[in-house]
Amino acid sequence: MDVLLSQRNERNERIGALATLPVFFDLAGKPVLVAGGSDAAAWKAELLASCGAEVHVFSPTDDLSDAFRGLLDQISVVHHDCAWQAAYFSSFAMAVGDCEADEAREFHDRAVEAGVPVNVIDRPEYCQFKFGSIVNRSPLVIGISTDGAAPILGQAIRRRIETLLPPSLKSWAQLAQTVRAHVTATLHSPAQRRNFWERFVDRAFGAGEPAENAITDLFADADRIDSGVSGRAGHVTLVGAGPGDAELLTLKAVRALQAADVILFDDLVSDEVLELARREAKRMLVGKRGGRTSCRQEDINAMMLNFAKAGKRVVRLKSGDPMIFGRAGEEIEFLGRQGISVSVIPGITAASAMAARLGISLTHRDHAQSVRFVTGHSRSGALPADLDWQGLADPKTTTIFYMGGRTAAEIRARLITEGMDAKTPVTIMSAIARPNEKRWSGRLDELGSAVEYIGVDEPILIGVGAVFAAAGLLAVEGDITEQRRANQR
Repeated sequence: MDVLLSQRNERNERIGALATLPVFFDLAGKPVLVAGGSDAAAWKAELLASCGAEVHVFSPTDDLSDAFRGLLDQISVVHHDCAWQAAYFSSFAMAVGDCEADEAREFHDRAVEAGVPVNVIDRPEYCQFKFGSIVNRSPLVIGISTDGAAPILGQAIRRRIETLLPPSLKSWAQLAQTVRAHVTATLHSPAQRRNFWERFVDRAFGAGEPAENAITDLFADADRIDSGVSGRAGHVTLVGAGPGDAELLTLKAVRALQAADVILFDDLVSDEVLELARREAKRMLVGKRGGRTSCRQEDINAMMLNFAKAGKRVVRLKSGDPMIFGRAGEEIEFLGRQGISVSVIPGITAASAMAARLGISLTHRDHAQSVRFVTGHSRSGALPADLDWQGLADPKTTTIFYMGGRTAAEIRARLITEGMDAKTPVTIMSAIARPNEKRWSGRLDELGSAVEYIGVDEPILIGVGAVFAAAGLLAVEGDITEQRRANQR
C-alpha cells in the first residue's frame, strides 16, 4: 500500500482577477428597450423575450430586416414605428441598441444618464454589460464570456459544454425548482438534505428524463438516515481513459470523472485526463507496471470496496479500455460478490488508437479477414503458454500484441516456426497518442532488434500483418538500420 499516492488538491487560493463580473438579470415582466431593426437587433429581441421581458422595439417599419419582420409574428413584442428618443429611457429596465458610430455614443450616454444598463451591439466601448454565449437548460442557464476578446472562442466553448450536459438536465432543473421548498420544509437535518440533493444530481446525470416516482424514491432514501439505515449507497464505475489524449475520452467518461468522489487511477493515465476530474475528488495512484513496484490487485479491490461501502462514488480509471487486458472482469466479480454495483464506460483501446495514428484499417478487406488482440505477458511475466500460434501465423489475420515488449524475440521465433513469412510487415508503437510517441516499421525477422531500439520503458504495441505494408508505412526490403535513421529524423 506504500505505493499509493494521494493527489487531492487542498489549496486555499484567493479568487483570481476577473475581466467582468458574471451576473444574471431577472427580466420577467420588466420593460426592455431595443433600438434598431437589423438581424442582430432581432436576435437580441428574441433572447430578451425568451427571458420573459416586455420587449419594446423602436425602429421605423421600413428599416426592419426580413428576419425581424418574420420575428414580430412569432414572439410577443411591442413594435414602435419610430426611432428611439432620449426621453424613453427612464421607463425601461434595460436598453439594447444596434447603432452607427455617432448614434452609438448618444444612445449609450442617454441610457447612462437615466441609470439604465445599456448594451450597444458589437461596440464594447459602449456596453455596460455583455451577452456572451449561452447554454440553455433553463432554469439551468450557463453564460460564457471572453470579455469581447474572442466571441468565436466563446461559441466554441459553448459547443463543448453543450455536448457534456444532457438535454434532460432541463427537466431535472425544473423539477428541482418545484420541490426545493418542500425539501427544506420536510428534511430537517443537513445530512438528509445533502443526501437528497446528491442522489438527485446522480440521477440527473445518469437516468435520462425524471421518472414519475423519482422524488418519492429520493425522499425515501433520505428518510433512511434517521432510521439508522445507511444513506446513499456507493457505486464503482470502471472508466476507460483511452491511450492518453484527453480529447479521445467519451462524453460519458468525462461526466463520470466530474461526478466522482474518489478516483483510483492507473500509472498510464495521463495528467491531461486527470485534469478533467472534479477538483474535490480524492485521486489515488494504484498503477501496475511491468518490472516496477506496483500496487497489488487485492489492495485495489479492497480500496474500491471500502470507499463504496462508505457511500462514495468511485471511478476506477484505466488506460485504454477497461474490458481489454484491464483486469476488469476480476474487479467486477469481486465487487459483485460484495453486493457493490458496478458500471462500465468503455474507452479507446490502444490497438484502435494505433490504427488511427497510422491511418490504416486493421481489417482492410484486401489483406485481412480477422483481427486478434493478444497479450504478450502472462501472470508469470512470460508469454502465455496456451496461445494458438498456428492461428496467429495465418497471413490473412492482423494480430496486435499488447504488453509484448519483453517477449518480442520469442513472439518472432514462434510465428516463424509456425510458418509465417519472415518478411511479414510489422509495426511497433510505444506511448501511443502521447508527446513521446515512438514508432518503428520493418519485417518480422527484425522484431527482436527493433524492440531493443524502441525500448520497453513505455507501453508497447506490436502489430503483425499485411495491413501494415498496405498503408505504405514501410519498405519491406529495408533493414533496421535505415528504419532507425528514419525514426531519428
